[in-house]
Amino acid sequence: MSRVSAYSKRLLVLGVIALFATGGAQGWPTGIGGDADEKGEVPLAGCTCHNELSDNSVTVLIDGLPYHYEAGIEYPLRIQLIGGPEIDAASNTGGFSMLVSAGTLAAGDDFEGLVQNWEGDQATLTHTNAGSKTEDRSWLIAWTAPSAGEGEVTFWLAGNSVNGDMAPSDLDRWNRLSASIDEGDDDGRTRVIFSGDGDIEPPAPIGHGVDIHEMGAGLLAHWLGLLGFAAVMIVLLFCGLFLRYGFSRHYSGRSNLLKLRIKHLRRGDQL
Repeated sequence: MSRVSAYSKRLLVLGVIALFATGGAQGWPTGIGGDADEKGEVPLAGCTCHNELSDNSVTVLIDGLPYHYEAGIEYPLRIQLIGGPEIDAASNTGGFSMLVSAGTLAAGDDFEGLVQNWEGDQATLTHTNAGSKTEDRSWLIAWTAPSAGEGEVTFWLAGNSVNGDMAPSDLDRWNRLSASIDEGDDDGRTRVIFSGDGDIEPPAPIGHGVDIHEMGAGLLAHWLGLLGFAAVMIVLLFCGLFLRYGFSRHYSGRSNLLKLRIKHLRRGDQL
């Protein structure tokens, strides 16, 4: 074998090794679950394949959890990540991995294809490749409560806010939370569970008002209310003026009959 051939083979081997090493350092835009890096279930251990430590600058929240659940009821929930790198609509923005101790998880309304059960496990839910490109790092999901007698149910959630370069680094930030709810009477009230420093800025308004010509019946009712208010004020003003000047003893424009009546009252003659 010539020196050139041996050198070429060595470069090929090094290239293959580098390829596998790089592949092991890539993010998972297609979702993740289970024990991905031998540190435990991802929803419990966190997104350690991106960054070793969690970051409280990222707020992870679950909106819509009931205070108590009733058996077999489907509850719509919203997962959202706030904070981390700026969102770039042209690349990946973030992802999540959720595990529940009882019941089943599924995609919420209009989110089919954006979230999935990890390897068919209905107790684990994660994002898909398309779901990692959301505009606001939020996902709608549905949790169906277990059968009666299950007792307390625990949710674990890890959320990863990323810069989209597909490479783990300190620029990718994640956080996690856990929450438990007990079986009981569901009164319809829900709550938001979150983990993070709570430094949340409200989202920018989507619109800047409604065209006045598009307000329809609402605008008509508004103007009718204003006209009614104006009519009441006019009546009150008229009554005030009438009371002020209609019975005044010093008003020169009063009628002779009223003058005579006042004169009799002053004299004490009531007949």
